[in-house]
Amino acid sequence: VQIEESGGGLVQPGGSLNLSCVASGFDFKSFSMSWFRQTPGKERESVAYISFHGTSTKYLDSVKGRFTISRDNDKNMVYLQMKNLKPEDTALYFCGAGITPRYRGQGIQVNVST
Repeated sequence: VQIEESGGGLVQPGGSLNLSCVASGFDFKSFSMSWFRQTPGKERESVAYISFHGTSTKYLDSVKGRFTISRDNDKNMVYLQMKNLKPEDTALYFCGAGITPRYRGQGIQVNVST
């Protein structure tokens, strides 16, 4: 199983970033997918969730209206569009398969700062 995130980096407050996640080695189409984030000293947060068929999504309250999750089952990819980023969005972001998640990537750093 391999899951790899890309698209992170440094952005100013109010800016945008688009994260991508490519997966292989498991039946991607059968798993819901989520984006999580982790910062030192804080619990991991589930930021966005998308059902295996892509018709249902859920978001952390603090990112509603700013983040959009999507997936392409033909390409085994999941995306997270992030707009109007805030300093408190700074974290290591990773995508995971399943609720727990069962499989996850190593993550990519997003820094929102002036």
